[in-house]
Amino acid sequence: MLPSIHLGPTDVTIRPLGLGAWQWGDTRFWGFDASTGPALARDAFNASLDAGITFIDTAELYGSGRSERMVGRFLRESGREAFVATKFAPMPWRVRSASLVGALDRSLERLRMGQVDLYQVHWPSPLLRIDRLMDRLAEAVRAGKVRYVGVSNYSEKQMRRAHAALAQHGVPLVSNQVNYSLMHRAPERNGVLAACRELNVTLIAYSPIAQGALTGKYGPGRGKVTGVRRYRGHFRALPSAMPLVEALERIGAVHERTAAQVALNWLARQDHVLPIPGAKDGRQAGENAKAVDFAISAEEAAELDRLSMRFR
Repeated sequence: MLPSIHLGPTDVTIRPLGLGAWQWGDTRFWGFDASTGPALARDAFNASLDAGITFIDTAELYGSGRSERMVGRFLRESGREAFVATKFAPMPWRVRSASLVGALDRSLERLRMGQVDLYQVHWPSPLLRIDRLMDRLAEAVRAGKVRYVGVSNYSEKQMRRAHAALAQHGVPLVSNQVNYSLMHRAPERNGVLAACRELNVTLIAYSPIAQGALTGKYGPGRGKVTGVRRYRGHFRALPSAMPLVEALERIGAVHERTAAQVALNWLARQDHVLPIPGAKDGRQAGENAKAVDFAISAEEAAELDRLSMRFR
């Protein structure tokens, strides 16, 4: 079993896996079914908590707020505790940093929470200065509306600026959420992962199984992905990724695990990395949780590292 980790420099200890709630309420990309989806999402939420996965990541944009509403409702219905993270979207019409304040209040209202555990800026904006946004986030911490502050899709330089701006207020930057998987290893090459380790910032890895491309379900001679996802780079690159997928399956067979579980384990075993796979139902959530109750060997990790080095 992989050991628990600290979230950035905080004393928050969590299992090295979270639950991403992007799918919940998203009809365009994930084909969320309003009639059956909420009950399935509730099962995923409860199965995750049952397995000790308590870090739940959502955003105001996910399903136009539906994901936040579901997370809040599931928490109230279950009477259980979870570490909830959500995000502020710096849309083009939000030209002043003060817009973050109103967005945060609306997220708290949808979540039915007085304080969110982690509030993140969803992506860097050319219209909103990083230092001004960090000023607003520090104010939200002082007001008791936000427990910890993070960013998402920030480059190394942008993350360092955010870290320094928050430090002026005595507030730590605890996370940077970026795309990271065996089929997207850019954080290793662009300096983000190294900076996270240097600054003691947790890299939250979204799309950790490449939106399903690393599950073994798809590829030449296998199933075909449907919907908008089929146009994403992960799936266009699948023919050249089959040696990697086959290695994931072979290593998984040794450990009685799936290819997806091995791909998640490869990420979770790394220092300062927290993968947050999505789950549409309880079965998927339970399968995800099993990704951190074993450990691939150093030799197996090295093989996956070699086979995936071509992906950026």
